[in-house]
Amino acid sequence: MSENHDDGRRRFLGYAALVALAPLAANQAVAQTKALPKLPLDNAQAKSLGYVEKAATSKHATFKPGRECSNCMLYKGTAGQAYGPCQLFPKNSV
Repeated sequence: MSENHDDGRRRFLGYAALVALAPLAANQAVAQTKALPKLPLDNAQAKSLGYVEKAATSKHATFKPGRECSNCMLYKGTAGQAYGPCQLFPKNSV
């Protein structure tokens, strides 16, 4: 008789955990699908960092061939994406 009671408690705790975590998973899914606006080129921080949309056209003194947003550790987009989120510009995509 006590075995059934323990199984019921475990099942209840499992369901309670799912119910508690469901809103967090939903918020994460919505955040990932929400598209960020592109970073405007007249952004003061972008100008000071020498940001350009096409890395090959950069005239910044510290630019080295092969550097671009997609291979930067601050870039959080997925491979193959044209634009994605960046930790330097959290409200825009680069």
